[in-house]
Parts: sequence; structure tokens; C-alpha cells
Amino acid sequence: MPVNRNPTVRQRRLARTLKELRTSRRMTIAQSAEHLVCAESKISRIEAAQSGVRLVDLRLLLDLYEVRDPDTRNRLEALAREGRLRGWWDRYADTLSPSYADFIALEADASDAYSIETVLVPGLLQTEDYTRAVVRTQIEDATPEQVEILTKVRQERRELLFREKPLRMWTVLSESVLKHAIGGASAMRHQLEYLVTAAEYPNINLQILPESSEIHAALFGPVAILSFPDEAESDVAYADSLLSTIYIEEPGEVFKYAQLFRRALAESLPRTESIKLIQRAAEDL
Repeated sequence: MPVNRNPTVRQRRLARTLKELRTSRRMTIAQSAEHLVCAESKISRIEAAQSGVRLVDLRLLLDLYEVRDPDTRNRLEALAREGRLRGWWDRYADTLSPSYADFIALEADASDAYSIETVLVPGLLQTEDYTRAVVRTQIEDATPEQVEILTKVRQERRELLFREKPLRMWTVLSESVLKHAIGGASAMRHQLEYLVTAAEYPNINLQILPESSEIHAALFGPVAILSFPDEAESDVAYADSLLSTIYIEEPGEVFKYAQLFRRALAESLPRTESIKLIQRAAEDL
């Protein structure tokens, strides 16, 4: 089987999950290969996302790893079947960076998103005018067409919050974000008013981290943690900046980001007080 040199994010997730299932059972690659009656190199390639896995082999591995929950098995089989499929974002491949496209793919499959935002309103809650202003500022040489495409992509991402099983979103927003008049006073006021409206949805929890909180010293930039429906799948952390995008998949490292999120959440204002603070900021504009 040829080596897959450009695995999709879904293929990488399946590969990582199969490796974690094997190691959690304290099994070796040799034991898995013996069960499949194949070479050890085949298991190594599957776990490195260098090759796909046939459904018959996947089912045998799940039996070996004692994965009996039907929903978990069905979702992992779906990852195997749909691994090479691209999402709606693929039609914007000429404009989106590969790391951004990967994040959108992860986000689309996630059930929960936890984020700390230190500078900007989170992308899923941005208005169109706010997004346009952000894109123009971050990408100085962006063409009008690029600005509109990136704005449209961000708006399409928002559909996750309103699908049949909506993404559950937990966001800690630094108080200073409310004071950055991105796009001018009118655009910022509209953005803050939208945050108040969005916070009324039961799947969106938005809390403000006061400027007085000392935990700001531990925040080096925005970070998001994505969780998936299957317990077999581990969380993924995503740290983004203007110059780089970093995925954190090692469970111990993701746990550190999860701890940081919990600390920031504990330091934040209660939900009701947070919404009142956003409303006052909008009125001040």
C-alpha cells in the first residue's frame, strides 16, 4: 500500500485514537499485527496515518482493544470511511492556510470547545464587519476578494452553533477585548451587542476575565481546546498567533492547557455579571 504523505486531519485523529487504544490496553505493535495476521510495519503505518485502515481490519482492532460501545465503533468507522473526504472549506483551499483548514475540520467534528481569548472576540462569535476589520489589520496586503472569502468562511463556521447537535462553547474573554474598538466605534458596538445576544443561547457560555486578575500573567495568547463525542478520542489544544499555529495532541500537554482554562474560568465574572459588563461597554461606545 502506498505511503500517505498528506493525511487529512480525520485520518490523523483515527490513527492517534487507535494508537491510544492499543497502549491503554498495554499491547504491543507485535500483538496487534499478530491479531491482524500482518506485518508490524502495517500497524506502524496505520498509527502514523501513513496508510489508511480497511474496515475489516479496523473492526478486528476494535475487538482486540475491547471497544464495545456501538456509537464509538460507528464514529471510528465513519472516520475510516470518510478520512479522505474534504469539507465545505475545501472550496476555499486557495485562500486558507493548511493549518486553518485543519482547525476548521477539527472544529466541525468537535462536540465542545473551550477557549481563552486575550485580544479578539472568538471567531465563531464575530460579526462580519468585525471580521473584515480583523483580516485587514492582520493581513495588510490582503486583496478585497481575500477579505471577503475569509469573512465568509468565518460566518460559515458559525453554523456549528446552530446545527441539530450544536457545538457547546465555553469562552473566557479578557476584559481588555471589550475596549479594543476594532473597525471603529459603530462596528465594535454592533459586535458587543451580538455577544449579548449570542450569550442567551444555552450552548454558549461567555464569561469575562477582569483586567485585575493576576492570571493574565500566565496567558501568552489565545488558546482553544476541542473535545469530541467519543471518549476514545483525546482532546486537542490549538494555540494560534499571527506568525504560527501550534497543535497540541499529547495528553499531558493538553491537560496543562485544560488546567489553565479552568483557572481562568474560576477567576472570571459570573455569566450574568459578564453580560452586564459587555452591555455597559457597548453603551459607552
